[in-house]
Amino acid sequence: MPDYAGTLNYAYHLDAGKFAALLARHATERLGVRHLRDHVVGVDGAADGDIAAVRTRVSGRIEGDVFLDCTGHAALLIGEHYGVGTIDRGRELFNDRALAVQLPVAADSVIASQTNATAHAAGWIWDIGLPARRGIGCVYSSAHLDDDAAADTLTRYLRATAPDAPLPDFRPLRFQSRHRNRFWHRNCLAIGLSAGFLEPLEASAIVLVELSVEALLDNFPATRRTMDLHAARFNTLFRYRWDRIVEFLKLHYVLSQRDEPYWRDHRDPGSIPPRLADLLLLWADHPPSHADFPMVDEIFPAASYQYVLYGMGFPAPRRTPVRTGARGAADMLVQQVDRHGRMLAAALPTNRAYLDALRHAMTSATMETRA
Repeated sequence: MPDYAGTLNYAYHLDAGKFAALLARHATERLGVRHLRDHVVGVDGAADGDIAAVRTRVSGRIEGDVFLDCTGHAALLIGEHYGVGTIDRGRELFNDRALAVQLPVAADSVIASQTNATAHAAGWIWDIGLPARRGIGCVYSSAHLDDDAAADTLTRYLRATAPDAPLPDFRPLRFQSRHRNRFWHRNCLAIGLSAGFLEPLEASAIVLVELSVEALLDNFPATRRTMDLHAARFNTLFRYRWDRIVEFLKLHYVLSQRDEPYWRDHRDPGSIPPRLADLLLLWADHPPSHADFPMVDEIFPAASYQYVLYGMGFPAPRRTPVRTGARGAADMLVQQVDRHGRMLAAALPTNRAYLDALRHAMTSATMETRA
């Protein structure tokens, strides 16, 4: 199948470091971007309150009209310079720590087609299959599980899924689920971790980076006179998007029937966003629909909510807008999807075979180019 045109929807697992280097080469060699590697040591403000320039250790003073704060959790511009505050979402999303580990795998091991997320007593474990390793991590709430118990939880998972593998060291991570109360302030726009971070259950950080850049490019201010108007639009849109992500993450927890304190606390009505609580009442009668998520670029559309709702046993709607005469046609479509899936599963190579063939083809092409 052609690149970026698979029969069904799919996603890539990428080496983030290598991908960043690729983008840097593309930007500098083909797009004319001037790339300076340096340390920002200060910020110069203009008389009107804008940022006039950043001061760097080696390259000196760098002026600009618009500054993108991509300094991660440090938030040197939006946070340290401007003091734009954050909104804490920890009362809705409890997880604040993780233990991460990379587990080497055999060259002929099976590579899973999906990220596996497995619940435990006070959080969940991610497991991502790659050609040479598995990326595994235990996400948890420090208010419900101490660090030693989290390490024991991860150890037991590794022993159960890879009993013969030596245990590597765990890398501890700490985070807070929070985001800025404004993402674009004057001539500074925060993108990435400087804008905020939410627990990694649905890996929403990357798509927020992409959508932020797209929103800036689609509505780039032609003059300073209109910049504040663009900033207000951007802030309204992205507050909407962060709120919807919080609700979608919370949905996974409120539907669980586990009886540990962590899961009971997640079902406490005081921890559920009001809009999500209202939607759960509506969804008792009607399935999630476009009316619930009307934006053009919803990060999680109605279908995503349906998968989680009914996959976790939420009762079918008491009333349904589907006409009874359409039941036969719907059953036929479901059967067609099932047949199509079985046909593709039988015909497609395994992930291991596909990636090995791709690596061989790329290696051969590189050798031919050098020759």
